[in-house]
Amino acid sequence: MKERLEALRAEALQELQGVDGPQQLNDLRVKYLGKKGALTEILRGMGGLSAEERPVIGQVGNDVRAAIEAVIETKQAAFQQAETENRLRAETIDVTLPGNKLGAGAVHPLNKVAQEIEDAFIGMGYSIAEGPEVETDFFNFEALNLPKNHPARDMQDSFYVTDEILMRTHTSPVQVRTMKAMNGKPVKVICPGKVYRRDDDDATHSFQFNQIEGLVIGPNIRMSDLKGTLLQFVQLMFGKQAQIRLRPSFFPFTEPSAEVDVTCVQCGGHGCRMCKHTGWLEILGCGMVHPRVLEMGGYDPEEVSGFAFGMGVERIALLKYGIDDIRHFYTNDLRFLSQFVRM
Repeated sequence: MKERLEALRAEALQELQGVDGPQQLNDLRVKYLGKKGALTEILRGMGGLSAEERPVIGQVGNDVRAAIEAVIETKQAAFQQAETENRLRAETIDVTLPGNKLGAGAVHPLNKVAQEIEDAFIGMGYSIAEGPEVETDFFNFEALNLPKNHPARDMQDSFYVTDEILMRTHTSPVQVRTMKAMNGKPVKVICPGKVYRRDDDDATHSFQFNQIEGLVIGPNIRMSDLKGTLLQFVQLMFGKQAQIRLRPSFFPFTEPSAEVDVTCVQCGGHGCRMCKHTGWLEILGCGMVHPRVLEMGGYDPEEVSGFAFGMGVERIALLKYGIDDIRHFYTNDLRFLSQFVRM
């Protein structure tokens, strides 16, 4: 039996030397060391040995098993190492290669126009005031000479949280808050921000849009000051050739009130389809602050006067860039937005 064990060891070690893969190695392990393997078959014959021979043959059997297992473990470790190296080579990232180029971003056109408007008025000595987008009925309407059931409220139908709380319909409430905070001192501010109105979305309307309003209060503020301010503004935005005209209008919070037109940016005032051959494009509303609004803001209309104006940022952007649909600003279409990278 000892000779058979030694022969088995030699045969197994010889066959293991030619193993070329993990599957073949496992097959040989089962062949020689499995429950029905060659070594087990030989050792089952130990029952016919004498008491003196059993320990000797048992020791030889253990040595044979250990020798075969040692070779199998060595081979298995080598195969695992080779597999790891192959995976590392296959999955290696060459960090010296140039990365994927990221497209250059740009300021959103509405933010760009808002910043230009703010810069224009800051250059004229204005400061910026901000306020909450969720407002009370008092600041949004009543303090602006729009009492409850006033018909002019219909043009500013909004989203109400309660009967007295709503999403602001303009940034004029910020003007009221600023007046009250100034305690009768002169005011010169612009008020940018989002506003909300219950409106259907189409090429020129949206339920949410951006607005910038301005307010100046002090001694001897005249309509001519308002016109000069707005003329300087449109020339900063549209070029020195731009001119304005004021048309009589009505706003409950200003008296007198006016709509302001600017010479058509497309045809320069000669007349085209964009301006409906009038040479003019409506740009904003303005007027002298109504005495009742001054009073509710804490000012004496006998001592001071003021003017106010308001414009939609989207409206300015449509005119400035010749865009025909306000919805382009909100769809996040990169084909549209990427144009402004170059501007």
